[in-house]
Amino acid sequence: MFDIISVGDITLDVFLQLEEAKVQCTLNKRECELCINYADKLPVRTITEIPAVGNAANNAVGSARLGLKTAIYCIVGNDASGKSNREVLKQEKVALDYVVTDTARSNYSVVLMYQGERTILVYHEPRQYRLPKTKPTKWLYFTSISAGRNGLQGQILTRVKKEKIRLGFNPGTHQLKQGLKALRPIIAASELLIVNWQEAERLVGKQTGIKPLLGALKALGPSIVVITDGEKGAYAFDSTAHYSQATFPCTVVERTGAGDAFATGCIAALVQGKNLPEALRWGTANAYSVIQYIGARQGLLNQARMKKVLQKFKNVQPKRI
Repeated sequence: MFDIISVGDITLDVFLQLEEAKVQCTLNKRECELCINYADKLPVRTITEIPAVGNAANNAVGSARLGLKTAIYCIVGNDASGKSNREVLKQEKVALDYVVTDTARSNYSVVLMYQGERTILVYHEPRQYRLPKTKPTKWLYFTSISAGRNGLQGQILTRVKKEKIRLGFNPGTHQLKQGLKALRPIIAASELLIVNWQEAERLVGKQTGIKPLLGALKALGPSIVVITDGEKGAYAFDSTAHYSQATFPCTVVERTGAGDAFATGCIAALVQGKNLPEALRWGTANAYSVIQYIGARQGLLNQARMKKVLQKFKNVQPKRI
């Protein structure tokens, strides 16, 4: 039996460190724009290529490092990137049983880094998904896939209900574009729904504060709701209590994969029987480590390092709000 099977796309990330740009933000700094000169040649300080990343791959690798028996269902191209993706997953001890190769090209993302933040240009190759018959698993983690209504959501719903699998749902860009009506069934079936603040408002509209925002998402049916909010930390609600979890302080290199790291740590803790407050700390520790490196994979914690980070920040505990 697997502890968790990740379901979603896998990609090659190419990181470009910009030298010249401007950032413009609203007064509350929740909405910012990266501004570059139109029709200009822009100098790039560094370039870094990282295969086998993306929401599902980050979760699969992070889960395996934290001691979970892990597999991934994804589709790779029959090209150099596809082969690199497979090799990395194998090295990270993620089961390849459900990695499918097709004739299309592999997915590709360009990450523009500036002042510790990142803007991602994402290309998802159109895919035809068919959830394979898998070995039993305790959890499924469903996240970003390519555009189009291809039936994968319905296949997951059927599998989760039939086999009584716990579902973690972290919708990607194309899924969010479908709107709440399309996503409501998968949200309702989720044990854990995890989104950032902007995604939460996109689903249920702007609310008067964090507790109403958590409540609006919880009313859609998931057992646990978590909202991440960048450097401000994360918030959670499980019907019994609302929690606020501060970040662990560090020097930020760049934030790609922070949300995936948080979700991975949080679910890994729940799989291992931890309560929600402790799961928030696991997620925070994993994100703390990832943002100190370029890319979403290098900083993902293993069990020993997770224990050390949690001990280092033992005084940073979730607070009831």
